Amino acid sequence: MRLILASTSRYRRDMMARLGLPFACQPPEVDETPLAGERPRHIARRLARAKAMAVAARRPGSLIVGADQVASLDGEPVGKPGDLDRARDQLRRLAGHRVDFHSGLCVTDGKRQELACVKTACRFRALSASDIDTYLEREQPFDTAGSAKAEGLGIALMDAMTSDDPTAIIGLPLIALCRLLRSFGMDPLR
Repeated sequence: MRLILASTSRYRRDMMARLGLPFACQPPEVDETPLAGERPRHIARRLARAKAMAVAARRPGSLIVGADQVASLDGEPVGKPGDLDRARDQLRRLAGHRVDFHSGLCVTDGKRQELACVKTACRFRALSASDIDTYLEREQPFDTAGSAKAEGLGIALMDAMTSDDPTAIIGLPLIALCRLLRSFGMDPLR
């Protein structure tokens, strides 16, 4: 069965490659707008499922992996900033606070779907205006939930991080993914 990652993210592609399984990437082309009143964990799961199902509809007979990540502060979603000014505002709000990153995951063969969501709790350190500006100039994280690219310099924004899966912060929780793949008979160790 052909394995497909429903993503254009180079970070997710790199994470998936760590499993040593041959796979292809396909853009999922789904609307990522949160629904009114939707909780961050539910957004991440819904979008992971929507991405997987969108690609499954175009690639029957394949095993599809969809993923999405939503950051939250005090239970409210923090999206992708899109530009410099919004990224600066986000980081000012997040500085000194606990921010949860919800990494949703869906694996489907087009008929059956298996879902997971892994939370990573990050404690952002106090950040000066200079810290924020330097980080934004060097990293330009405008397409990243909460403006924090933990796979790069964004790790310097943190005081601590807690998760059941250390890969979840990158947006593709590999421990959960391996479990879901095994449920479809695909084991990276075999």
